[in-house]
Amino acid sequence: MNCLFCRIIEGQIPSSKVYEDEYVLAFRDIDPQAPTHILIIPKKHYDSVLEAGPRIIGRMTEVAKKLAVSEGIAENGFRIVINTGEEGGQSVKHLHMHLLGGRSMQWPPG
Repeated sequence: MNCLFCRIIEGQIPSSKVYEDEYVLAFRDIDPQAPTHILIIPKKHYDSVLEAGPRIIGRMTEVAKKLAVSEGIAENGFRIVINTGEEGGQSVKHLHMHLLGGRSMQWPPG
């Protein structure tokens, strides 16, 4: 498979891992949009949130909560984002969740 995130999961491309279990991998974004910017991805390939069930979305959310605490961003607030489709801003066709924090988040995002 030529999926960037699948290649990261397989260890073909290095990443700055911050969490891993049998279902999910989390690593620091190479182009961070906030002081803390972590990508949380399922190890099983799903093109987008439209293909994934509640169990994996729930697992990703639980990991995001744990990482927000361990990264020190839980107390002041953070953002969790899942982009879906081209017009939704999804740049890699592998479901992924962004955990952003460490600065004030504006809405709408810029």
